[in-house]
This record gives sequence, structure tokens and C-alpha cells, in this order.
Amino acid sequence: MLKVLRPLAGLIEGFIDRIGTLTAWIALVMIGLVATNVLLRYAFSFGSVWAQELEWHLLAALILLGMSHALQRGDNVRVDIFYARYSPRVKRGVDVVSALLLIALALAFIHLSLGYVEQSRSIMEGSPDPGGIPYRWAVKALIPLGYGLLVLQQLAHLVRLLSTPLLAQESARV
Repeated sequence: MLKVLRPLAGLIEGFIDRIGTLTAWIALVMIGLVATNVLLRYAFSFGSVWAQELEWHLLAALILLGMSHALQRGDNVRVDIFYARYSPRVKRGVDVVSALLLIALALAFIHLSLGYVEQSRSIMEGSPDPGGIPYRWAVKALIPLGYGLLVLQQLAHLVRLLSTPLLAQESARV
């Protein structure tokens, strides 16, 4: 049954890769923006509330859109002191339980954030500062979107874990 879902897992992983490429561009834009803001502030005593807020909005997008890609690539921080000593069967069990727990946590974040985003959208929340960015709800909408991507990535990961024979996983890790 799960082997039938492997092509879908591949599509999800490809989509997450494209989102990862987008986040790389966001990081590049953010670096340019921060450098420009610092130069303008210290060299010309000119600052912009809008540009500073844009830095924070880009940082939120970078984190929320990039976390699923980082997890897919294994670039996340983890503690391998015990995991490295486990047998392949136990490692697989830990990976499955971890994926399920992360899916549950991400779904909770989605559920909790939807009302938060809707409230912000309904009042057309904007920056409290003059000259700030309007439509703050748009950046808040990245919360359920980012966690939704995390759910998709973990579902694809589960399909790969459970549809690959244990012997194939053992040889892939060596």
C-alpha cells in the first residue's frame, strides 16, 4: 500500500525542494536589505521603519518556509549521542515516532494559529508604527502555511520510512 504512495512522496519532496530554493532567495534578499539598512543608517543617518519591518517579515518567511526543507535535508539540530548506537530497527522506530509527534505538534500549531491569523485579517492589522508595513495578517498567515509544509514533509518522510525494507535502509546509512 505504501509503495503506491511513494510517487506522491516524491512530488511532495520536490515541492519542498522548490520551497527551499525560494527560501534561499529570501535569505539573499534579506542579507541585501540588512546591509543596505545598516549602510543608510550609519553612513547617511537615514532609516526607514518600513525597511526594518520588512527585515522581520523576511526572517519570519525564511524560518517558517525553510524549516520543512531543512528537516528534509537533515540540516536540523539533533542529538545523536544515543541514536548512533541504536540498531537499524530501533532507529527506524525512533524516526517513525519522531515523525508522528512532529506531525501532531505541527497540526496543533496550525489549529491554534488559524484563529490568530483570521483575527488579524478581520481587523486588517497593520504596523502600529507610522510608515510601517500594512497587512500584518499576511506575514502571520505564514505560520499555518509553514507548519502545513512541515506536515507534508513529514508525511512524505513516513511514506519513505515505512515503504522501504529495513535492509535497504541499513545499507543506505553505511
